[in-house]
Amino acid sequence: MKELLKSIILEAIRRASERGKLPPIDPPPSITLEQPPDERWGDYATNVAMPLAQKVGLPPRQVAEEIAGRIRGGGVIKRVEVAGPGFINLTLEDRVWFGALKEANLRGEAYGRRELGKGKRVLIEFLSANPTGPLHIGHGRIAALGDILANVLEAAGYEVEREYYINDVGAQMEALGRSVYARYMELWGREVPFPEDGYQGEYIREIAARIKEERGERYLQIPEEEAQEEIRERAKEIILEGIKEDLEVFRVRFDHWVREASLYEEGLLKEALDALKEKGLLYEADGALWFKSTLFGDEKDRVVVRANGTTTYFASDISYHREKFRRGYDLLVDIWGADHHGYVPRVRAALRALGLEEEKLKVLLVQLVNLMRGGKKVSMSTRAGEFTTLREVIEEVGVDACRYFFMLRRADSPVDFDLELAKRQSAENPVYYVQYAHARISSIFRKAAERGVALPEGEVDLGPLVLPEERGLAKRVGLFPDLIEEMALSFEPHRLIPYLQDMVSLFHSYYNKHRVLTEDEGLTAARLYLVKAIRIVVRNALSLVGIEAPEEM
Repeated sequence: MKELLKSIILEAIRRASERGKLPPIDPPPSITLEQPPDERWGDYATNVAMPLAQKVGLPPRQVAEEIAGRIRGGGVIKRVEVAGPGFINLTLEDRVWFGALKEANLRGEAYGRRELGKGKRVLIEFLSANPTGPLHIGHGRIAALGDILANVLEAAGYEVEREYYINDVGAQMEALGRSVYARYMELWGREVPFPEDGYQGEYIREIAARIKEERGERYLQIPEEEAQEEIRERAKEIILEGIKEDLEVFRVRFDHWVREASLYEEGLLKEALDALKEKGLLYEADGALWFKSTLFGDEKDRVVVRANGTTTYFASDISYHREKFRRGYDLLVDIWGADHHGYVPRVRAALRALGLEEEKLKVLLVQLVNLMRGGKKVSMSTRAGEFTTLREVIEEVGVDACRYFFMLRRADSPVDFDLELAKRQSAENPVYYVQYAHARISSIFRKAAERGVALPEGEVDLGPLVLPEERGLAKRVGLFPDLIEEMALSFEPHRLIPYLQDMVSLFHSYYNKHRVLTEDEGLTAARLYLVKAIRIVVRNALSLVGIEAPEEM
C-alpha cells in the first residue's frame, strides 16, 4: 500500500511541476509516509512538501497545497488534507482496509509474507557467547533479537541462515582451564592457587565435579599443563552442551556452529594476514605485528599478532569475516553487545582493506537488560543469591514472556525486565494481553460452533461493518504486510510489539462493547470474518516472535 501511495504522490508532484504551479524540480529520491498519532488526521501523512519547499523557495504549506490538489485517489484515496506547516494527510477508502480482511482470510498462515528478499541470501551471526559459562539474561536478549530478526527476514522472502561463532581460542579459554583444574584439585584435597583471572561461578565447581566423576584420578597423575589442556577442552564441551540445551528450551536454533579454532586449523587466519601483508598493510612495531587500520577510517592502528607471537581476537575476526564473504551471501548481519561499539569501525576497516563490499555488513548493537522484581532492580551478583542465568529466568516466567519482554524496546535501548509483571495474568502484562486476544477469539469460535454458526468462508458481505472500531481493526490487519517489509528493511523487529499491543487493545475494547454473535445473520457473518482475520494476524505475529498463540487461557 505504501508503495502505491508514494507513486501517487510522485505523480502529483510531477503534475504540479509540469503545469507551472511548482518550479521544475527532480522528484525526491524517497517519500516518507507515517501514521498520524490521531486517526482523525488520516491514515497516512507525508512531509514531502517541506524538503521540496527548501529547493523551490516557496512556503511549505503552499507547496503542500499544490501537491495535494493534484493527488488523484484512483479509488484508493478518499480524502486529502493539508495540515500544520505543510503535512499532507491521506485518508484511504474504507474498501481498501476491508479488502485486507479478505486477503488475510484467504492466505491464512501466509498472510503478511512478502517477496522483498526473494533470491537473496542472508547470514545472521548472533549471540556467540564465549563458552566460559552459562547464558545470562543479556545473552537472552541478543538470542531473542537474532532469532526474531531471522524470522522477520524469512517472512520478507529472504533465505536466512543462523550462525553461532564459538570463541574457543585465547586467554579466556586458558583461564577456564586453569579455573576448573584448580577446583578439580580441591575436590581431591590438593591445594592449588586459584588463578587471579579465573572464573569464580559455582558452575566451575559443578564442572570440576563432573570431570572428577568422569575421569577419576587421571589429572592427579599427568603433568599439570597436559591436565589443564584436557580439562579445558572437556569444560568447553560441557558448557556448550548447556548453552545448546538452554537455546533449545528458548526456541532458538542455529544452522551453523563455527569454531574459532577452525580458522587456525584450516589456515584461514594465515591466509587473511597474508592478504593484508601482500597489500603492504601490516607493519612491525614494539615486537608486534600491526594492521594499518587508520588508513581505512579507524581511530588507531590495531595489533594482529602480539609480541609473544599469539594472534589477537581482532585477527581472528578479520579472518572470520573474510570467510563469511567467501560463502557468497548477499547480506551479513552481526549482532553484538553494546560494549562492542568501538569494535565496529575496526572490522569495517579490515573489510575495506581486503577489498570486500563493506555495505553488505550490517551490525546491530544490543543494550543491557535490567532485571527487576516488582519495580525494584535485582542484584546481578551470584554471591548475593540472586539468579542471573537465562535458564533461571525462563523457569520463573516461561519462554513466551521471556522472549516478548526482551523485545519491548529497540535493540539500542536498555530494557527493564520485571519478573513479577511477566508472571501476572492480567492486562498489565503485555504478553498475556496479546495472547488473551487470540484465546478470546478462539472462544468466540467455539461458542459459534455450539450454536451451529459456521465460520464464514469465501465471499462475505462486509457492508454491515460500519463502526469506526471495525474500520480501525480492518486497517490494522491491512498494515501487517507493510510492517513486515519495513522491519526487514530497518532491522527493527521490536516494532512488532507496539503493533500487536495496539491491535489487541482495540480488539478488547471492541469485544467489551459489541457482540460478535448477534441475532442478525449478516452482521454475525461479517463480524466473524473480521475477528477471524484478526486472529490470523495475531497468530502470525506471535509466530514471528516465537511464542505460542493459545486457544484457551
